[in-house]
Amino acid sequence: MSFWEFFTSNIREIFDQTLQHIGLTVISLAIAVTVGVLVGVVLTRYPRFSTQVIGTVGVIQTIPSVALLGFLLPLLGIGVTPAIIALFLYALLPIVRNTYTGIEEVDGSIKEAAKGMGMPDLQVLFKVELPLAIPVIFAGIRTAAVTTVGVATLSALIASGGLGEFIFRGIALNNVNMMLAGAIPAAILALLFDFLLGILQKQVQRFLKPILIGAAIIVTVSVSWWLGPQIFNNSFIAGFPSEFMGRADGYPGLQSHYNLSLDSVQLNPALMYDALKEKKVDVISGYSTDGRIKAYDLAVLEDDLHFFPPYYPAPLIRGEVLKEYPELEGVLGKLGGKISDETMTQLNYQVDYLNKPTIEVVKEFLTELGLETSIERTGGSDIVIGSKGFTEQYLLAEMLGVVIENYTNLDVDLKTGLGGTKIAFNALVQGEIDMYPEYTGTGLFVILRAPEEVQKAIIQDKEEVFAYVKEQFKELYDLEWLEPFGFNNTYAMMMRREDTEKLNIRSISDLKAYLSQ
Repeated sequence: MSFWEFFTSNIREIFDQTLQHIGLTVISLAIAVTVGVLVGVVLTRYPRFSTQVIGTVGVIQTIPSVALLGFLLPLLGIGVTPAIIALFLYALLPIVRNTYTGIEEVDGSIKEAAKGMGMPDLQVLFKVELPLAIPVIFAGIRTAAVTTVGVATLSALIASGGLGEFIFRGIALNNVNMMLAGAIPAAILALLFDFLLGILQKQVQRFLKPILIGAAIIVTVSVSWWLGPQIFNNSFIAGFPSEFMGRADGYPGLQSHYNLSLDSVQLNPALMYDALKEKKVDVISGYSTDGRIKAYDLAVLEDDLHFFPPYYPAPLIRGEVLKEYPELEGVLGKLGGKISDETMTQLNYQVDYLNKPTIEVVKEFLTELGLETSIERTGGSDIVIGSKGFTEQYLLAEMLGVVIENYTNLDVDLKTGLGGTKIAFNALVQGEIDMYPEYTGTGLFVILRAPEEVQKAIIQDKEEVFAYVKEQFKELYDLEWLEPFGFNNTYAMMMRREDTEKLNIRSISDLKAYLSQ
């Protein structure tokens, strides 16, 4: 499908997301302009506080966006409220700083002349200082506007909509058309906002008071309309990461297999479990060995119609690397079949909930297996090991690195936290990494996209799935699947245990029956 075909077939959704994106940007920017200009003006009257206030606002901008959204989630939940607050905070710095700097740089003799003519302070501000500072102030506002349009794409990670939904889903699924369907409208919006603000800047001196009053009205309406009601009041809401939303073995297949329809929102995987714990969503798609299942007292719903395939992880390595270092197969075989489902869950739990360092957990486990762990990683680059961006992958990558360093003369470098399956896989194929832990079900559904008849024939037999992906990866990509680690980390639908007991939901079919009532 060409980009134009994809765009036209999804035009309604793109239009809706664009409107959501504009709403998030306009509201947060209006609040930021109102507050930022006011703070900047006040600082010019009390300059001794300027360094501390501007420094504090600057520190806020250094907080990673996902971390800030994570901080806001327990307080404000998911949806537009935390998104607008986060965007407002990110837009403040250039507005406050430029307002303060613009007014301070107005020639002192002009201010003195205005005061000498009998103008009160407020009149000096509106008749002299603000008009002369307009170019500097608007430079800050335009910078904030462009930044806000870009950062607003991250709002999709907490179910507030916007063009980020297409972008993150496209990244997770390596769908270029989907990424462009979000990125191109976002870029156009950024240019459009900058252009319109440029026109407004030329007229602002004539309409300064109406503009400030208009911004105040927008803020008032925003607070009462957007921030007042919660967008997901009395609904049963599912929270899914972007990759699950588009995978054949994810939500689309689940809908078809169980004839299940859920009101779903897109969430960052790192925030998904917290959203369930904090009762912001009611069901999520997690991983069956995730440590947060135990930590948050979650219940895994039985896959009673056997939809989810086996996901047995194994080292996936480039064929040329294995030819150059054939000893790797035997060395990594020391981990083959050594990790049970319960063991992996416990390892994840120690990192996710007990906050133990990943390397410490790995070394303790390998020591229990009787393996050597004394040699520390040197950071060399004989072998580069990658991982996706969740706890289990970090643990498996560390295990591979420790074993290689201790049982060969090779130096290991880790490149962890790769965004999703296709990013990690492409990095492997392109030689940017030499191996990473992959799952057989992911290889079958997402990377190979095996024909439906093949999937049905082998889906419930882990050995047949492994044999199929091993053969196909070797033939198509010259990639080798080594011996699996032993555990099965399949996708799983999960809810808060208290809810499953109250609603008598034990399986996915029970969930469907409950939603059909």
